[in-house]
Amino acid sequence: MSASQFAALAARTAEPTVMLRRFLALDALVTGANALAYLVAAGPLARLLGVGSGLLLELGLVLAVYAGAVGWLASRGRPAVLPVRAVIEVNLAWAVLSCVALALWLSPSTAGAVWAVLQAAVVAGFAALQHVSLKARQLIIE
Repeated sequence: MSASQFAALAARTAEPTVMLRRFLALDALVTGANALAYLVAAGPLARLLGVGSGLLLELGLVLAVYAGAVGWLASRGRPAVLPVRAVIEVNLAWAVLSCVALALWLSPSTAGAVWAVLQAAVVAGFAALQHVSLKARQLIIE
């Protein structure tokens, strides 16, 4: 199964623009849920994950703004290429930096280490699905 076939299956449509908008919306929804959890339950989550509550509050604020921007982009009838590429690149950077932070800077609990790797994988997956959808849309245009 090719990457574009997998993306179409996951998005439940073969229309690339609809696929892209759905993956952007899902990214915004998951990111917004993370932001809300970090903002509302920073203390308990910090204890569970073995990181500072201040870090989670700061991440929650950044993620809330990012989720809003990605959600706005998903609401456009035809999301512009440059902002979509920016979302893909930010997602890839987030995934890489999550793993780098885990290896070099953070000393989380086991749950925190597992969470860091899992969320990095999910974010990288969003980037891949968004990339494939954007490429498919560009192939139709050309």
